[in-house]
Amino acid sequence: METVATRSVACVSQGSYFVSQVNAVNVEISVLLGRSILPMQQLLRMGRGAVIPLDAKTNDEVWILANNHPIARGEIQISDDRIAIQVTRAADVYDYMAGGA
Repeated sequence: METVATRSVACVSQGSYFVSQVNAVNVEISVLLGRSILPMQQLLRMGRGAVIPLDAKTNDEVWILANNHPIARGEIQISDDRIAIQVTRAADVYDYMAGGA
């Protein structure tokens, strides 16, 4: 009986160590508003104030990426001078790769 209890404590101890290690990992979150394909010549001519047209419309969902991998879709929320993204659903990686909505 004591051996089982000792093993359980060891497992719990290792588990909490693992959780603390996972909590220490940084993940970069980015939001993709839209995409555009431009000829290199046009890109090189762009300067300050240039406008890049995107394939997205005003109310389209945006892609939420974690370390450049699609994880969710979301909607832009604007409150006063702050911008946030509300998660609406899980991402479909195949849609992302195809450039779909």
